Amino acid sequence: MDILNQVKQSILSPYGMEDKDIDVIMDSMLSTTVDDAEIYFQASHFESWVLEGGIVKEGSHSIEQGAGVRVVAGEKTGFAYSDRIELSVLLEAANNVKAIARQGQTAQSKIQKRAGWNSYYDPINPLQSLDDQEKIALLRKVDIETRKLDHRIEEVIISLVGVHEKVMVANFDGSLVADIRPLTRMNVTVILAENGKREQGSMGGGARTDYGYFLDQDKALKYGQEAVRQAVVNLQAIDAPAGNMTVVLGSGWPGILLHEAIGHGLEGDFNRKGTSAFSGKIGERVASDLCTVVDDGTLMGRRGSLSIDDEGVPTENTVLIEKGILKAYMQDKLNARLMGVKSTGNGRRESYAHLPMPRMTNTYMLAGKHDPEEIVKSVKKGLYAKNFGGGQVDITSGKFVFSASEAYLIENGKITQAVKGATLIGNGPDVLKKVSMVGTDLELDSGVGTCGKEGQSVPVGVGQPTIKIDGLTVGGTSV
Repeated sequence: MDILNQVKQSILSPYGMEDKDIDVIMDSMLSTTVDDAEIYFQASHFESWVLEGGIVKEGSHSIEQGAGVRVVAGEKTGFAYSDRIELSVLLEAANNVKAIARQGQTAQSKIQKRAGWNSYYDPINPLQSLDDQEKIALLRKVDIETRKLDHRIEEVIISLVGVHEKVMVANFDGSLVADIRPLTRMNVTVILAENGKREQGSMGGGARTDYGYFLDQDKALKYGQEAVRQAVVNLQAIDAPAGNMTVVLGSGWPGILLHEAIGHGLEGDFNRKGTSAFSGKIGERVASDLCTVVDDGTLMGRRGSLSIDDEGVPTENTVLIEKGILKAYMQDKLNARLMGVKSTGNGRRESYAHLPMPRMTNTYMLAGKHDPEEIVKSVKKGLYAKNFGGGQVDITSGKFVFSASEAYLIENGKITQAVKGATLIGNGPDVLKKVSMVGTDLELDSGVGTCGKEGQSVPVGVGQPTIKIDGLTVGGTSV
């Protein structure tokens, strides 16, 4: 059975709904002139396990299902949702939302299967890949093996999360598309104590697959090893210096800075409204010619990947910045139409109860030509940032502040003393122009990214090679 029929049987059949009922709902919305209309169906099963202090502290399951109905006319949007997938309820919602439509175009919709989109993960249910006792045994094994690594370990906290999500989108052009989205994630946090001083390290990963992912090549145990390594480094760290200095960002997860400081500013809604630091700059130089940045929802099995976005549009690999030149913004259907371009498959929403908006998928900088060791050797005095914690960015100005969870001094071309309390302060567009070296070691993050925007959270991926930034403000605790 193909994915569309699987999803229809799972979401529609229990309520006695059929394709013809979707036609009835859509016809109601299209009885006035509109520019777009859709029905978004969703059914999700979520579970979370947490082991702390050697015992299972949490084992929760939740089921969420419902449908959102949207009509768009010009810039106006009418939206309603219900957790009851029934013809009468959704028909009432359709009649309510179409009241906003006062302009647009007429359309006729008869549901048809859209052909021609690829799948970037298997339509599996990760929650069924291990039974509950096997999940608990995995958590306990990671706990036991991690505690053996250092006698200073005070606490180990391990979480395991799985999601099995089915979505279906009926559009006013008559298309009906569906997706089955698995998602798993594990995280290990370790707290070390020595001489009254406590530090922590954290590592995790995940993908759009089942729990077997964490058993392959002992990935779960390696998360514990890396968390301990980070905690040990932090115990030995000294206060970070402050001032303007050369900064080298490591490969992989440090791409979160790129995501926040640059990525959000390249989303279509901010640029249509003229509130982004990148607004109106298509075709202009916004970065060093060493920088090429893409958003790619088509990477196999990645956390941020989607076969179709939450408006039913196939995802793609969108080149945002090419050799320093701004090429495109990430678009959903509404902002793309108003800006006279096509959707890039970046329309995303947290659930059926939320409106879609342009969001990132997997956003990363492409590899360059410099050896990572060569990059470090080129720095006489600076900072090497290997891992990041939280951060904030102002979309309009591009200004950002990021805290480094693992950082080191660079002295005479060598990575030396670990430092703590380092924050990176700068402006996204300015930072891109100061990139003077880009490494060959492109790496994507391990699969833990979650992006927040306007109160909605969605899974994303980030990545980059090692890069050198000539002159960035570092806030620290040592002068």
